[in-house]
Amino acid sequence: MTDHGPQPVERELPTEEARDLISLVRELIEREIRPRAAEEEAAGRFPRELFTLLSESGLLGLVQPEEFGGGDQPYEVYLQVLEELAAARLTVGLGVSVHTLACHALAGYGSKEQQAEHLPAMLGGGLLGAYCLSEPSSGSDAAGLTTRATRDGDTWTLEGTKAWITHGGIADFYTVLARTGPERTRGISAFLVPADAPGLSAAAPEHKMGMAGSPTAQIHLDGVRVPDARRIGEEGQGFAIALSALDAGRLGIAACAVGVSQAALDEALAYTAQRRQFGRPIADFQGLRFMLADMATQIEAGRALYLTAARLRDAGRPFSKQAAMAKLFCTDAAMRITTDAVQLLGGYGYTADFPVERYMREAKVLQIVEGTNQIQRVVIARALAGPEAG
Repeated sequence: MTDHGPQPVERELPTEEARDLISLVRELIEREIRPRAAEEEAAGRFPRELFTLLSESGLLGLVQPEEFGGGDQPYEVYLQVLEELAAARLTVGLGVSVHTLACHALAGYGSKEQQAEHLPAMLGGGLLGAYCLSEPSSGSDAAGLTTRATRDGDTWTLEGTKAWITHGGIADFYTVLARTGPERTRGISAFLVPADAPGLSAAAPEHKMGMAGSPTAQIHLDGVRVPDARRIGEEGQGFAIALSALDAGRLGIAACAVGVSQAALDEALAYTAQRRQFGRPIADFQGLRFMLADMATQIEAGRALYLTAARLRDAGRPFSKQAAMAKLFCTDAAMRITTDAVQLLGGYGYTADFPVERYMREAKVLQIVEGTNQIQRVVIARALAGPEAG
């Protein structure tokens, strides 16, 4: 058998600038992320100083306008950066995706004055964002949220609790969706809330199966007063803003899932090439070779699917169905691939001495966040067959 180890992903990139960007990201990963990933995840440590570096390097605003400090990169490039980061450490890849989600409302729907005032610091000023849509009793039914914003002149008062908030308690700003009217989907508005606003507090982080380094917490809004100048978009436009953000966010999750899958395959390739049984590397056994082949095929298919959706978005064409397909396929594939990676490593795969057990635990959450995979099937079916009757 030829000794084939893991190789860097050969990427289809549209420009020389994008190729230089991927090279920069890979250098940063090898220097700042990969060497400490396992240790920091085991310790439950969030790498805040790394996110400051990512911000200073322009990696927290890749898809946003250049005039406000963004990188003006197409989504097909941004998502491949996310994939690289997630392959090194999902806490970082997912964190960049969530920060981008938190900036989406202001970048896409804010006034020029709002964008000029807030976006530069959000994109390159070292700030970290969080996105507040879900609630304890409102998850898949996002339009059922009950957090309320009541207007008094030029000020809004926010009351309620948000749940499952990535970066909850450590973010510098929160994009909050709150009810401003009685209409189910047209009575929701978006607000940009600073983390130091009086009345805003975070609960203790959730104890999760994986991603211990990425804090997830409830956010309590107890009489938080926000000026109308921090309302994003029109009053009642919040649900449409949220759906737009979720379409883009689902592509981020798909790219992260492919990154975790690629990391699991790389680890399995390295292990099966050096592990010997019956006098030869176990990668020589056809049953295991077929597992590796299936893993690689699913990764290539998932990458192609998210890139197709990204290119539709970049061209200004509808992409909701393709985003749901990419999120569904890539995250389900990640669960299968990471499970197979554990199996390929045998007993070692079940120990914390190798990272595949962490990849398996991390893959699970990707089937849940940004809309469960059951909801993705609902979205796809509606696009194919129309709304459900009744």
